Amino acid sequence: MEKKIKRIGVLTSGGDAPGMNAAVRAVVRTADAYGIECIGIRRGWAGLILSDFVKLSGQDVGHTLSRGGTILYTARSEDFMTEKGRKRAVATCKMLGLDGIVAIGGDGTFRGALELSRLGIPTVGIPATIDNDVGCTNYTIGFDTACNTAIDCIDKLRDTMQSHERCSVVEVMGRNAGFLALYVGIAVGATAVLVPEHELDFQRDVVERIQDSRLAGNTHFMIVVAEGVGSAVEIGKRIKEEVGIDPRVTVLGHIQRGGAPNARDRETATRMGYYAVRAFAEGRGNCIICTKEGGIVEIPIEEALAMKKHLQMDRYEVMEAMQIGSKVIRK
Repeated sequence: MEKKIKRIGVLTSGGDAPGMNAAVRAVVRTADAYGIECIGIRRGWAGLILSDFVKLSGQDVGHTLSRGGTILYTARSEDFMTEKGRKRAVATCKMLGLDGIVAIGGDGTFRGALELSRLGIPTVGIPATIDNDVGCTNYTIGFDTACNTAIDCIDKLRDTMQSHERCSVVEVMGRNAGFLALYVGIAVGATAVLVPEHELDFQRDVVERIQDSRLAGNTHFMIVVAEGVGSAVEIGKRIKEEVGIDPRVTVLGHIQRGGAPNARDRETATRMGYYAVRAFAEGRGNCIICTKEGGIVEIPIEEALAMKKHLQMDRYEVMEAMQIGSKVIRK
């Protein structure tokens, strides 16, 4: 990337996450500061194929910092998965005179960015997903807000469940990762948290926990289930069969993606958006903007996509130890 960057595109792709608009705003306003034009690509990679775009200025993204969702919309594009679709996307980039693309999303978004970069369009990725499952970064935009949304819902649910002395089974999002479930489970004082990274022993992880809690005097039990483990409805049925209590199942679903981003997500998104544009302005591209030990780093996109993130199982031990009647530490 030796030529001067004059115009870039920005898009959001995959599942929406609180803070995406803050990232778009930062990209646009930082581009303004560097004298770079910014084009918003609507509906993710599909927008490049369909030539769905809008010119953005710093004024255009005013009052978006606190908005949930994404003002650029998002979509998944099967056409972009094909060689023909990607060539059409490249043609759109050339028609618009784009010198690069800032892609905001998760692993799927970055795999699309990698394919585009191989066709000669420099890309910079910004991690944004409530699942926090992007391997190259400690934190992804939207995670903290989603956790707080889930916590708020579960706290309210607990009030009524305690009044009726019932067992609650709550399914939270997270795709195939348990980051959201475990973080939330610790924060709400769950009786048990089921995550895909921890092999499920139903007797040990659910039945015994409920029994120990009941013997300790509790009359309400909260089981938090990551969607990657399986259906909370099926977990509820097994609890009824094996423990003899009738649980109430709640699937929080997409409510966790909505709402105004909190302070952490607004601040992180703003910093990431700034560094994404700065990378282009200083002649770098084909990287992902990541958080590491509180700072911002750039990791080459191919290297970043090969990285894995593992659930911190010490947090699981913390959750276990918090239980009244815990057998610290269960193996």
